[in-house]
Amino acid sequence: MIVNQDQTTGEPKSMESYLSPLVRGIQPSGIRKFFDLVSASKDIITLGVGEPDFITPWHVREACVYSLERGYTRYTSNSGMPELREAIAAYLENEFKTSYDPKDEVLVTVGGSEAIDLALRALIAPGDEILIPEPCYISYSPITAIGGGVPVGIETFAENNFKLTAEALEKSITPRSKILILCYPSNPTGAIMTYEDWLPIAKVVEKHDLIVISDEIYAELTYGTKHVSFASIPGMKDRTILVSGFSKAFAMTGWRMGYACGHPDLISAMLKIHQYTVMCAPVMGQVAALEALTNGLEEKDKMVESYNRRRRLIVDGFRSIGLECHEPQGAFYAFPSISSTGLTSEEFAQQLLVEGRVAAVPGSVFGLGGEGFIRCSYATSVAQLSEALERIGSFLHKIK
Repeated sequence: MIVNQDQTTGEPKSMESYLSPLVRGIQPSGIRKFFDLVSASKDIITLGVGEPDFITPWHVREACVYSLERGYTRYTSNSGMPELREAIAAYLENEFKTSYDPKDEVLVTVGGSEAIDLALRALIAPGDEILIPEPCYISYSPITAIGGGVPVGIETFAENNFKLTAEALEKSITPRSKILILCYPSNPTGAIMTYEDWLPIAKVVEKHDLIVISDEIYAELTYGTKHVSFASIPGMKDRTILVSGFSKAFAMTGWRMGYACGHPDLISAMLKIHQYTVMCAPVMGQVAALEALTNGLEEKDKMVESYNRRRRLIVDGFRSIGLECHEPQGAFYAFPSISSTGLTSEEFAQQLLVEGRVAAVPGSVFGLGGEGFIRCSYATSVAQLSEALERIGSFLHKIK
């Protein structure tokens, strides 16, 4: 019997036909697709990957090694080590004025990405509309689609510093709207939202009875102002799932340590999926995360200071070579406009890669409002950033 044969026509059957229609409909990552080109090239300065150039601090790595030497290799509680959940709750209250009970309102996950996936799968009923301010992190829409939801983009604009407005949110809401995904500080724009910015958003959320997933993975990376968690806005804690992790601020991307905090009923639902899919986050990573929160805050602050210096360098640099660039007040990305060149984002990024030997991400991969921009990570050395700016300046001169 030929397994991959159409039983009606007798013609060969593509293995792809066995796949879920939801998965077949998802496009490959625009970032990964672009950087496949980079991996085969030499002498490329990469401003594309959203990853700190710092190594995880030694004492954090040492805590992990010591735990292995002591035989810490077993499962933890599905929710995560009690000590880590307590440390996360204390940290969030001290830093961002959000109060959570570590017993039933904190869940340790395999990176912030798993937390977002769990939240969406726990909440989505088929056909629910998920509101997503864009440009945004590229995973929200595909994860929504896999969960049976309908992603609805809400365009934000450079002239408004890529902030979400209550007016834009209100216009996007329909009777099927259920969840609002927030990501501030923003990937890819570096935009932030202040307390005053959040208040009208909170009124719309309450008016339409929305649940909010607030991705705050870049919360610690703000410059000149303190991050304001949406969960800290009066009346918003119980209808918000706060998602964060250790990848960005603590230079722990490869450890895949994240967490979600929220109402016990929401966290309990996410826990049910978590325990059937991954059981628990790796114990070695949990030990390292606990060490980072316990003894790594000073090093975290030093990394943020370094990012701030690089931020000023790259923003001033883009402006000096003729590219408009709004002021990113968070994360570690600049989002300069390349519309003056007459090229699309993808055309610009591909030509810059080939002719300028600099890799940046086309803004178009980040959804509505991304066309006409490129995303450049400044989580790399000052020397690399300076050389990249020179190459981009030369490239611009060449194409004019």
